[in-house]
Amino acid sequence: MTGRRQWCDEVLAGPGGAMTDEVGVITGPLTLRTTTLPDGGLVRIEVQYKDAEEWYTLTGSPVPHRGDPAAVHAAALAAIRTGHAAEAPGPATH
Repeated sequence: MTGRRQWCDEVLAGPGGAMTDEVGVITGPLTLRTTTLPDGGLVRIEVQYKDAEEWYTLTGSPVPHRGDPAAVHAAALAAIRTGHAAEAPGPATH
């Protein structure tokens, strides 16, 4: 795979926020970062409070990207905007 290896966007979490492995649900203005892993078939999805230093793993990450890591990032953004303790998108959602 060639090209872009990381996507990063600000997102406002919907009601119920986003679920993380480290601290549970986080809410409010967040930053989402999706990074392709060296094996090429998986992406790691992380979130942080906007402008914070600490990154947290979005529950369910890493996930396969099926050749389109940008689609996984877009699906994760949509899930976080929806809220409800959003987790990393599964293969059926991207």
